[in-house]
Formats: sequence, C-alpha cells, structure tokens
Amino acid sequence: MTLDSRLLEILACPTDKGPLLYFADENSLYNPRLHKRYSVHEGIPVMLPDEAESVDDTEHARLVAKAEADGISPTFEA
Repeated sequence: MTLDSRLLEILACPTDKGPLLYFADENSLYNPRLHKRYSVHEGIPVMLPDEAESVDDTEHARLVAKAEADGISPTFEA
C-alpha cells in the first residue's frame, strides 16, 4: 500500500520539520539530515520521534544512493 500523493506533499519530519524521502517498497520515510527512518504501517506513517529508527552511515549511503537511482524526490521543497 502506498501513501497518498497529497499526503506526501505535506509530510515533514516531526523533529526538524524538513522534507523526507519516501521508499514505498521498504514502507519507510527517511530523513537524510538526521539519519532517521520512520515506518509506514498499512499506509499510515508512524511519525513519532521516539519510534524513529537511527540509521548508520552505511545504511544512510544506501538509502541516499537508492533515492538518486530511483528518482525519489523529497516530500516537498525546503
């Protein structure tokens, strides 16, 4: 299940209020500035800072490269 495009246009990180990268195939939203990943369960983003997963440098590099290769753009322009 993917997120509604209208929702993606306004989704922001709850911590820094910046844009996110949405990986539909991984059911996650990612903040590359803070190295934090938020889960998406049954089409509902879990945007609680305490529920965010910290991502190490290797995973960060993979996600940024995947976003670039797949043409994934931020949820909005900062």
